[in-house]
Amino acid sequence: MGGLSRLLFIVVAATSLPMAQPKREQKELHVFAGAANMPPLMQAARLYEKRYGVKVRLTFGGSGVVLSQIKLARKGDVYVPGSDDYMEKALKEGIVDPKSVWVVCWLVPVINVPKGNPKGIKSLQDLARPGLRVAIAAPGSVCLGDVAIEILQKAGLWEKVKPNIVMQAKDCADLAAQLKLGTVDAIIGWDVFAYWYPDAPMENIAIPPDILRVRHIPAGVTVFARDKKEAQRFVNFLASKEGKQCYAQCGYCTKPPTLAGTRKQGGTNR
Repeated sequence: MGGLSRLLFIVVAATSLPMAQPKREQKELHVFAGAANMPPLMQAARLYEKRYGVKVRLTFGGSGVVLSQIKLARKGDVYVPGSDDYMEKALKEGIVDPKSVWVVCWLVPVINVPKGNPKGIKSLQDLARPGLRVAIAAPGSVCLGDVAIEILQKAGLWEKVKPNIVMQAKDCADLAAQLKLGTVDAIIGWDVFAYWYPDAPMENIAIPPDILRVRHIPAGVTVFARDKKEAQRFVNFLASKEGKQCYAQCGYCTKPPTLAGTRKQGGTNR
C-alpha cells in the first residue's frame, strides 16, 4: 500500500468510528417556597424528579424572605408561598405570571399546644395569662406572623398578649419546632403543624371563625423562569390529583375546609 493509499485508509477509518455524543444536561427547576410547604413539597419534588427526570432544587424560608431572594437575584422558576397574601404581593410586583397560578391546598390558623395541653389553654384570651410563653412567626417576612397579629387585633387582644410573646420565629418550620423543643407553651400556627412531628405530638385549639380567614397555598411561574414550559408543568403537577395527594398525606386540606370544629391531629377534612 502506497503512502497516499495508507493515508486515505487512516482518514476513512477514523471518520467511520462512532462519534462521542455530548452528554445531555439534566433539566433543573429552582423552586422558592414558604416553609409551610416543607414536608409535602419535598415529597412532591422527589416524585416529579422520578417521573420526569427533572432536578427540582428547593429553597425554603419565610414567604416574604424567599420572594425578596427571587427579586434581588432575578432568578427562580417557581414560587410557592405559604399563603395567598404573598402571592398577591408577587403578582402586584410583576414577579409571577398571573396566568400560571394554581391553588394547591388550604390552611387554617389555630392555637397549637403540646399534647395533653398542660397549660389548659382553651381560647385566645388564655394567651394573655401572666407567665404564659407564646411564640408567633415574624410578621412582615412570614405570612403566619401577619395572620397572628390580624387575629389578635380582631379579638382585641394584641396589647394584652404582646407581653407574653417571647419569640418571633424566622419561618413556619422554626415556629412549629418551638413546641417540640419546649421553649414555649403555645403558638399561633397552622392546623397542619399537628402532623409535622409525630414524635412530639401537639393539639389544635380552634380560633373563632369570625376573626380568622382560611388561607390557601398557591403556586406560580416566575417571570425569571428559564424554561417556562417546564416550570408550568411542575405547577400543574402540584395542583393535580397526584400532587395534592402529597399534601393530603401530610394532613393538609386539599379542598376548602369547613370551620365548624377545626381539625385535631389525625382528623380528616379534605
